Amino acid sequence: MKFLVLNGVNLNMTGTREKGVYGAETLDEINADLKAFCRANGHEVDFYQSNLEGELCAQIQQSTGVYDGIVLNAGAFTHYSYAIRDAIAAVTTPVVEVHLSNVFAREAFRRTDVLTEVCRGEILGFGKLGYKLALESFWL
Repeated sequence: MKFLVLNGVNLNMTGTREKGVYGAETLDEINADLKAFCRANGHEVDFYQSNLEGELCAQIQQSTGVYDGIVLNAGAFTHYSYAIRDAIAAVTTPVVEVHLSNVFAREAFRRTDVLTEVCRGEILGFGKLGYKLALESFWL
């Protein structure tokens, strides 16, 4: 199987930004761990990160027939991006939403999630382990 791990706005700052919330590992370190995890389980994985909403939409739109699933951490776009929501709804590629922190235990504005309704599932609050759990959900 082949997967896309798609990270949104500000996730390029993981490892330097609010380490108590997002952890001390960089996104590149997390991705390297996920690549080894997929390889060990006989799967392929690609990675993409952007701070631009339209670029994330384009990646989702181009996923059909290429990927068996998408693991998406949209960052703050989670709370208001109807464009990303509509892109997910428009494709047949299943999407599992991931958040490093438990957004429901944080600021009130983070409790709004416009993506969940069109995602296969949601994993939050387990740090980088959430990405692995999301990937496993596709092959278990």
